[in-house]
Amino acid sequence: MLVRPEECWCGDFGKDEYERVVQLPVAGYPQWVVCQSWPGCAIKPTVGLTSRAGVIPLSPRQDTVGPICRTVSDAVYVLDSIIGFDPRDSEATKAAAKLIPLGGYTQFLNEDGLKGKRLGVIKYPFVALSKISVSSPVFEGHLQTLREKGAIILDNLELPNIDVILNPLLCGEALALMAEFKLTLNDYLRELTTSPVRSLSDIIIFNLNNPDLERSEEFGQEILVAADSTNGIGEEERQAIKMMENLSRDGFEKLMLENELDAIVTLGSDASTVLAIGGFPAITVPAGYDLDGMPFGIFFVAERHRA
Repeated sequence: MLVRPEECWCGDFGKDEYERVVQLPVAGYPQWVVCQSWPGCAIKPTVGLTSRAGVIPLSPRQDTVGPICRTVSDAVYVLDSIIGFDPRDSEATKAAAKLIPLGGYTQFLNEDGLKGKRLGVIKYPFVALSKISVSSPVFEGHLQTLREKGAIILDNLELPNIDVILNPLLCGEALALMAEFKLTLNDYLRELTTSPVRSLSDIIIFNLNNPDLERSEEFGQEILVAADSTNGIGEEERQAIKMMENLSRDGFEKLMLENELDAIVTLGSDASTVLAIGGFPAITVPAGYDLDGMPFGIFFVAERHRA
């Protein structure tokens, strides 16, 4: 399901980057976050629900592929078409495939589906981070609509350790991602049939030898160099991954359990780190436009394997 460049816009990205991002039938984690800024719906499935085969990897713990469409219904129909076991990504998809509901997810497209659902609203710090002066009253208006549709709204909940979670250096995400990126990217490149590069080191050298083509002076490659200096998953990386697991357990998962929530609702794309470190599913829907005419969205986040 391709999107023409004139149909949407992606935040602060330039037009060239924008066109590369949106002209995708599905989007993995990084692209999905970018596309919060376009007027459509996107689903980030639980990690493992869809295959990542053929996707340029970042992290096997976080990478997931999901649809970006005009409506929720479209997104769910596409999701049903891409879920399931894939031998090319067997480790991730084998377990998740057993949890797919019989009949798929389209059966849950119910206009009265909000009745009785408990939705927890987290405003701090995401409303402030959105930097959109019109977002708060618009968000409140949408929460009222959810109430009118029968949802039970638990407002102003707080996510424990959110300041730690949102800091990639403190939560361990930056340390783990660097090592995972090098390992998984090298595996991906080695499997390519025809490619001038076969490793992250090759990419760095190619960029150095082709600065004009790769616009090296403009974009740099400090992150690539830092990732290439890692040496696999060692004790520090394992501790970082464990820290993220604990933050998810004592934060998002605990909040969902203690309040008996069906989903958490928040504003904008800044909550993406919460989803990423825990592998949680979410859907974003259009919420409104800022004073510059840029669209912004609302997140609905659930526990693993709810989608």
